[in-house]
Amino acid sequence: MQVVILAGGLGTRLREETEFRPKPLVDVGGYPILWHIMKTYAHYGFLDFIVCLGYKGNMIKEYFLNYEAMNNDFTICLGRQNCITYHEDHKEQDFKVTLAETGSDTMTGGRLKRVEKYITHDTFMVTYGDGVADIDIGALVDFHKAHGKLATVSTVRPISRYGILDVDSQGKVLEFTEKPQIDGWASAGFLVLHRSIFEALSGDDCFFEREPLEQLAAQGQLMAYRHEGFFFAMDTYREYKYLNELWDNGEAPWRVWE
Repeated sequence: MQVVILAGGLGTRLREETEFRPKPLVDVGGYPILWHIMKTYAHYGFLDFIVCLGYKGNMIKEYFLNYEAMNNDFTICLGRQNCITYHEDHKEQDFKVTLAETGSDTMTGGRLKRVEKYITHDTFMVTYGDGVADIDIGALVDFHKAHGKLATVSTVRPISRYGILDVDSQGKVLEFTEKPQIDGWASAGFLVLHRSIFEALSGDDCFFEREPLEQLAAQGQLMAYRHEGFFFAMDTYREYKYLNELWDNGEAPWRVWE
């Protein structure tokens, strides 16, 4: 089953880093967050990736073009008999990565539509290039196959960005909770889709999260996989620092491959 990663956005809220590189290449523990996402899928046996490029997409191409040299010792012979011999095997053996230019201003639905030609099976997966989780991809796929609907979205319980107060009619604070978990469920990406979804995608200005998913929900064809574990999307510099602190302290829950 193929995995589509949406990696073309501007990442404007993380401008401290994304002014110089696309957000999927922002490092967490010395590795691009895109690498972390791919390692999660690979842990469950999914090694065929399609990366939707946009903003500074050439840098992501260069990252993969140089991957062997940057992750192995090697000997290079210069001159007419030019050749390179790699001396070690990195752990990303057999990854297949299709790098598809999907436009700098294209919306998420438009990006998906542009890579339809690379989808070779009826079912495929999609996620965003800035969110990590300790999600069990195998269980997610089993859930999708069991319910028989067209689409599954992984959901998590959201955390409030603010402290929540319980206040009585006189203004007295009865309880204060710093950034509590909120009732309900929020989308975390990590979707499983049937290829018929492409029929609902229009041009480059199509938001996948609006009409296509809203339409599937209205038709009873969208199911939610409830993930009770860790999920975190890196949108701001503060969140970038938090993920790096978790990794550096050996406390990264999404590091399921080790």
